[in-house]
Amino acid sequence: MSAALKLVDAPRRSVALEVRGVSHAFDLGGKHLPVLDNIDLSVAPGEFVALLGPSGCGKSTLLRLVAGLEQPDVGALLEDGAPITAPDPSRILVFQDPTLFPWRTVWKNVAVGLEARGLLPAHKQRVADALSLVRLEAFAQAYPHQLSGGMAQRAALARALVNDPHLLLLDEPLGKLDSLTRLAMQNELVSLWQKVGFTALLVTHDVEEALLLADRVIVLSDRPARIVTEFLIDKPRPRRRDDADLVHLRQTILATLGPVHD
Repeated sequence: MSAALKLVDAPRRSVALEVRGVSHAFDLGGKHLPVLDNIDLSVAPGEFVALLGPSGCGKSTLLRLVAGLEQPDVGALLEDGAPITAPDPSRILVFQDPTLFPWRTVWKNVAVGLEARGLLPAHKQRVADALSLVRLEAFAQAYPHQLSGGMAQRAALARALVNDPHLLLLDEPLGKLDSLTRLAMQNELVSLWQKVGFTALLVTHDVEEALLLADRVIVLSDRPARIVTEFLIDKPRPRRRDDADLVHLRQTILATLGPVHD
């Protein structure tokens, strides 16, 4: 069996996530700004959950707390029952911008996490495996300026996958792509999730995207964010945008979010 197949065929690596009574606020020059209000959320191992809500309501803040980049003012976050108190390679946050180092090749960008942890000499094949998963093996020696927007975002996903994440946190990773590239990347993201088996938590402003990708859609209120409602998307993949049930759900969610939502 090739090394590239080992990454795909390895036992599924996913975790359960628990967000228990989490509230959080920012101190902006002495002004108290509540951002999250008593968030309770359970995500099963291998589940794909999407978070929707008004711009600035606190979705990205919740991702940062789950990643361990900050600690909540109130409440607890647990990964497989263990408190999340600091960043860990098992939880990887992927941003809207690929944030690739322009002076490094695609291969070296993907390898940066392993290199920082001192693991690259023993695990170079994992870089090739990750590039193969996102279909960028032919561009391993290219530089970021030679990539399209979709290819750059695939490189960012490979950089995340090379660390074998159990929980992938996606902060509008497709938000800056053109519409056709975004549609293609949505399919690729689902394919990667199905192959690798990580637990996924996605922040998006695109209701249709949430319905196409997620097992469950969580709708948050305006800041400070509370969970307003959730929708179970019991549909096989791949899903069709013109599916009558999904069209109806989209209308329902948009009505819940209000007319200001895009």
